[in-house]
Amino acid sequence: MANIQFIKEDQIVVAANGANLREKALENRIDLYTFKGKLMNCGGYGQCGTCIVEIVTGMENLSPLTDVEKRKLKKKPDTYRLACQTLVNGPVSVNTKP
Repeated sequence: MANIQFIKEDQIVVAANGANLREKALENRIDLYTFKGKLMNCGGYGQCGTCIVEIVTGMENLSPLTDVEKRKLKKKPDTYRLACQTLVNGPVSVNTKP
């Protein structure tokens, strides 16, 4: 099991290993999207880049960057991930809407 701590929301979500970060956030009413992202998100296919999160701790417990993330995040800090492309395999702390 993996604990996902959403720092700004002061909420901890328990997830099975291999759970998708975007899906677990949405299931638990964690808002990942800015206003623009709410209107224009791609539904979790990695095409829009609006579900960016900052990983504060636990980067080693996440799936490797996908090719989509490498393209979308190449000018962003190394601690940023696309929630829709990220699988959680252990404890992690996340900042939404960095």
